[in-house]
Amino acid sequence: MSDNLSELNLPHRLLLGPGPSLVHPRVYRAMTQPVIGMFDPVFIQLLDDTQRPLRTVFRTENDFTMAISGTGTAGMEAAIYNVVEPGDTVVVCRNGYFGMRMSEMVERCGATVVPVEAGWGRIIEPEQVEAALKSAGPVKVVAIVHGETSTGVLQPIAEISRLAHEHGALILADAVTSLSGCELLIDEWGIDVCYSGTQKCLSAPPGMAPITVSAQALEVIANRGEPVRSWYFDMTMLGRYWGGGSTTRAYHHTPPMTMLYALREGLRIVLEEGLEPRIERHKRNARAFWAGIEAMGLALHVAEEHRLTPLTTVRVPEGIDEMALRQGLLLEHNIEIGRGFGALEGQVWRVGLMGVGSSAENVLALLFALEAQLLKQGFGLDRGAGVAAAARSLNAH
Repeated sequence: MSDNLSELNLPHRLLLGPGPSLVHPRVYRAMTQPVIGMFDPVFIQLLDDTQRPLRTVFRTENDFTMAISGTGTAGMEAAIYNVVEPGDTVVVCRNGYFGMRMSEMVERCGATVVPVEAGWGRIIEPEQVEAALKSAGPVKVVAIVHGETSTGVLQPIAEISRLAHEHGALILADAVTSLSGCELLIDEWGIDVCYSGTQKCLSAPPGMAPITVSAQALEVIANRGEPVRSWYFDMTMLGRYWGGGSTTRAYHHTPPMTMLYALREGLRIVLEEGLEPRIERHKRNARAFWAGIEAMGLALHVAEEHRLTPLTTVRVPEGIDEMALRQGLLLEHNIEIGRGFGALEGQVWRVGLMGVGSSAENVLALLFALEAQLLKQGFGLDRGAGVAAAARSLNAH
């Protein structure tokens, strides 16, 4: 048997699932730039060029704004492991899979989790958080997911942030799916720690986790009773690595060069479009998709006022084989959407219209393909109703 591997030749899929999303062609081109040394002055400039637009996209003036070398989960771990210590009390808002993941990380830090629960598809109400803050004693952190990828919920944060600060706690937010696709105002809302990922609305491959940390949170980190239990994600060292200018940066790890190129170009594309027009584009295309889904006789899982525009959860109709439909989309239409998992296993499809993938063309193509697959399974619907409703919505906006 020969050990020779054939040339890698992967299919070009239309990625309309929960992530990774479609990568912008310009990002791919940026990734073909040559790898250079981490102490090269050109690379030092690259770090600076990445931090400035990240502050703009996060809507913050935080000095500590950078990207963790790792996926969105690395961002979550860096955020939690730096501000949480053994013996701390942390209120964790859990209305989906990633809130549950936060809880597990907090427990691994040796802290006590005070859960605030809501159904998978509903928001956490400020009154719930206030009750937890009043009953739990001194709380170090309130952790919450802004855009819950498992459910399609966009969580209002401003009032919860105010309550956290009123009780002397930091607010820590997951914006993996919402950054640059939804309104996110770090400074105005008073968010102390916020992380994201490159593979959603930034239209880059997975591999970097943008993160921003307030001065108040940095003070908490500086006054820890013990070192951060993760050496790799220790922000005191990462801050010296990313900041301070070319003469003061200290070696920490070898960065994924090509992923930094990708992030830089992704941010450049965001700023060229403008944050507000980009957010409006995500809204326009999501609304068109919602109109098409409802015209086909399908139901959406989340109430309209709380829907996450970059990611929509569609209820699986009774009698439909949800896996067969997804396989049909992939094999017959070259379109990938996501399944439900956790409490929504087998109950929903997760559809991502993120970054460059949020387009009228993709909305119409997906609705056409969904109709074909539903008809194949005998689901009763008016042919063309979904595409027509989406087209009307797009024309109206």
